[in-house]
Amino acid sequence: MKKRKKILLPSIFIIGLLTISIYIYYSFYNKENVEEKKEEILVNNYNKENKEESFNKDKEIVENKEENNKEEKREEVKKEKTEGSKEIKDNNMSNKKNSWYFISKGDGQAPTPPKESEGYLSKNQGVYLGDKDKKYIYLTFDEGYENGYSSKILDILKRNNVKAAFFVTKPYIKENKELVKRMVKEGHVVGNHSVTHRSMDDVVTKGVDEFKKEIYQVEEEYKSLIGKDMIKVFRPPMGNYSEKSLYYTKSLGYKSVFWSFAYGDYDVNKQPDKAYAKNHILKNTHNGAIYLLHAISKTNLDILDDVIKEWKLRGYEFRSLEEL
Repeated sequence: MKKRKKILLPSIFIIGLLTISIYIYYSFYNKENVEEKKEEILVNNYNKENKEESFNKDKEIVENKEENNKEEKREEVKKEKTEGSKEIKDNNMSNKKNSWYFISKGDGQAPTPPKESEGYLSKNQGVYLGDKDKKYIYLTFDEGYENGYSSKILDILKRNNVKAAFFVTKPYIKENKELVKRMVKEGHVVGNHSVTHRSMDDVVTKGVDEFKKEIYQVEEEYKSLIGKDMIKVFRPPMGNYSEKSLYYTKSLGYKSVFWSFAYGDYDVNKQPDKAYAKNHILKNTHNGAIYLLHAISKTNLDILDDVIKEWKLRGYEFRSLEEL
């Protein structure tokens, strides 16, 4: 019995030492593994964050580049619309003279353009009508010279909260600076009506440089007075034009604005009867109408307020040529 006890005690002692050793070994080993795992997790997370950050930066760079490209394209389109190419390339287009007219349909229907220019009018930025589906009116006045009525016309437009367009020549701007300033200040469009009020098909025959002068010198006079660029709308003097003159005008960044209504109001010595004029204007009202009235007309001055009020009663809205 004593001998067995002597044998057991060392055995128990050895087993205890082994157990403790194993425990210590595995504890240390597991601790190292845990630390390694932690380190691995941290490295993985760091790499993941760096990858995400790098991806986001790359994505942001690509998106910014795409947005910049879009903005550049928008600016190019805008520049093309507002400035044109500025270079006129001569071509084989016809310079046959045409005088603008429209074919009236009556009954509130929009008229049709001249058959001889129908094929090339729109492709050369020529307009004579707005939206035929909406009760819009575009009121325009031609200002070859001042006859003392423009200030009163502006008073009427202001009282009725109506914006119009005034097509002016270079001499008109030079001789009526305060009137032109007032037109701009009160929100009206001031359009280009040429320097010398010549037939534009005739100007074409004088060469490209002469054609440019006929339009650019009006722009320059306007900008020197107002301090900003002129809106790019052009009214061909006397309504005379050719396919080539419309092409030249478009090449300089302009729309050629004709009309879907006009009448014999331009002879100051032979003015139409007021009752006739009022009835004729209202009878020919139609959607999208571009009205040409001459500011030198005493009849127009006398009937304008009544006509505007009647148009409004019929539900028509006055719109700007800038919207065309």
